[in-house]
Amino acid sequence: MNKLKSPSDLEKLRKDILTKRDPKRLAISVCVSTGCQALGAQKVLEAFKEEIRKHGLKGEVDIKETGCLGFCEKGPRVVIYPEEVFYFQVKPTDVPEIVSKTLINNEIVERLLYTDPTTGETTRHLSEIPFYKYQNRLLLGNNNKIDPKEIKDYIALGGYAALAKVLFQMTPEQVLEEIRKSKLRGRGGGGFPTHRKWESTRNAPGEPKYVIVNCDEGDPGAFMNRALMEGNPHSILEGLIIGAYAIGSHEGFNYVRQEYPLAVENMEIAIKQAENIGLLGKDILGSGFDFEVKLHRGAGAFVSGESSALMTAIEGNVGEPRPKYVHTSEKGIWGKPSTLNNVETWANIPLIINNGAEWFASIGTAGSTGTKIFALAGKVNNTGLVEVPMGLTLRDIIYKVGGGIRNRKKFKGVQTGGPSGGVIPEQYLDSPVDFDELKKLGSMMGSGGMIVMDEDTCMVELARYFVNFLCDESCGKCVPCREGLKQARKILNGIVAGKGEEEDIKTLGEIAEVTSVSSLCALGTTSANPLLTTLRYFKDEYEAHIYEKRCPALMCKELISYYINPEKCQACMICFRNCPVDAVIGEKREIHVIDQSKCIKCGSCYDLCPPKFEAVTIMSGEPVPPPIPKEERLVKRVRKENPD
Repeated sequence: MNKLKSPSDLEKLRKDILTKRDPKRLAISVCVSTGCQALGAQKVLEAFKEEIRKHGLKGEVDIKETGCLGFCEKGPRVVIYPEEVFYFQVKPTDVPEIVSKTLINNEIVERLLYTDPTTGETTRHLSEIPFYKYQNRLLLGNNNKIDPKEIKDYIALGGYAALAKVLFQMTPEQVLEEIRKSKLRGRGGGGFPTHRKWESTRNAPGEPKYVIVNCDEGDPGAFMNRALMEGNPHSILEGLIIGAYAIGSHEGFNYVRQEYPLAVENMEIAIKQAENIGLLGKDILGSGFDFEVKLHRGAGAFVSGESSALMTAIEGNVGEPRPKYVHTSEKGIWGKPSTLNNVETWANIPLIINNGAEWFASIGTAGSTGTKIFALAGKVNNTGLVEVPMGLTLRDIIYKVGGGIRNRKKFKGVQTGGPSGGVIPEQYLDSPVDFDELKKLGSMMGSGGMIVMDEDTCMVELARYFVNFLCDESCGKCVPCREGLKQARKILNGIVAGKGEEEDIKTLGEIAEVTSVSSLCALGTTSANPLLTTLRYFKDEYEAHIYEKRCPALMCKELISYYINPEKCQACMICFRNCPVDAVIGEKREIHVIDQSKCIKCGSCYDLCPPKFEAVTIMSGEPVPPPIPKEERLVKRVRKENPD
């Protein structure tokens, strides 16, 4: 393609692309995101190519490699166009049937459709699936239509129209005003108003000014930014260029964590393609505006996602935070004004410019507009990425989109905001999810992690797990975070091991308060959230661990014991054969017992005992009945079989 020298050139290219595309043409869209690739999507893709060759359909059927649609546990995902039939959990062995039935004979392969677990009904279209029905997929919606390695796909859907509008119809001040009216808040964690950050950088003295994409999400199980970077990189790039124009920046950075190789690859290709046709570089679209982007691979530290630490890393130093006596928007990279937003924030910019600030502000709540992508995980039936309007309640997200709690267990709590987020209990399930409401509950939006917990989750162990994670990820630069987290971890380790002391609850509360107000960066100040919320809402569990040496959730190994009920034991020998330390004592036709001195509490006996017997039970905070003497075990068994 030749370089575009004007908005009319861009529109002409868009028209040419659409003219050459037949909307009725057969096409196969295969998700090749990281999640689907882990489930074998590449083999499915190769199988389609081979099967199409066999049937002589090459040149008649298009194959498109696309990004994540969110319902990751149902991957690999395949869409057949033009009917838009969605197939889930496709295997290479399914491909011949899909080609012969759906592509050639226009028949549906029913077993590959989504099946409702409650009604058993199958669904062929995405909008009819409950997981998607209650979402508003403004950002993720085009992932199944775009090959992220092909700029033409993005342009065909209206890509870079917002950039052309900004460069030729709006002043930088008008762009800033549009973002202000949209009330867009940063999606990276703090929810800071985007326009204020941009204005601060624009008005700050010093040149050059920098704009930065933060794709360093380090929350366990969170991949919202990765999905956008892998599936629709040009939407992020377009938003970044618009932001640069509004701020007066001519150089930007795209910071991507090293563990995201596909995101790095797709963004590198997107940058080169945009440069080749004149959407990046000198004199963009003949406007006189210059802008270039460099890709920076992060080292993978969790703390590097913090704004000042990320900028320090771009400078070539260790990614450690620095005091913000002056905001990074005024003094960031190399001491120059710098604006940093996360991937999701930048991707919203073209939508706001194209559709108007009023349209965007009409979605969500008054203080938190637009949509938000969450990584829904944990003890919920439907896991994956969900994009919902701000203000949707936790109950709707968990029960309507997520399909409720697995195995009909009782809901206990949900942690929002990643490792530094708080745990919200059942009584607040009807709370709307937005920046301000979550903060009131002691949690936060964060980048969008959402972990659902059921009755079998120990809240003390949960707090210990996240404090341990944050302790390991702390850069160690400031005392409150470095030493506070270490001491909290030590105390929590003691509590879950049955060695908790009366003063522990008070001490943990004091540590949390100190770290929350005196740490250097947001990792330290928010690290108190798991502690403060579990102490606030689940204090009874801490007390049970400390005073009763009991874990109510039967989760803490040192506070539980496994016991074989002699009235239910069928002497099937399954637990005997599978115990890794030979702690189960018994023979055929003999009631089994567990030698508590040998038991390592691995739970294999409990997991493997047939459900129809339920002979193995877990006990906590109460003494295990003494073992039956050997000479009585066989007698009891015989009496049980022959009561007369």
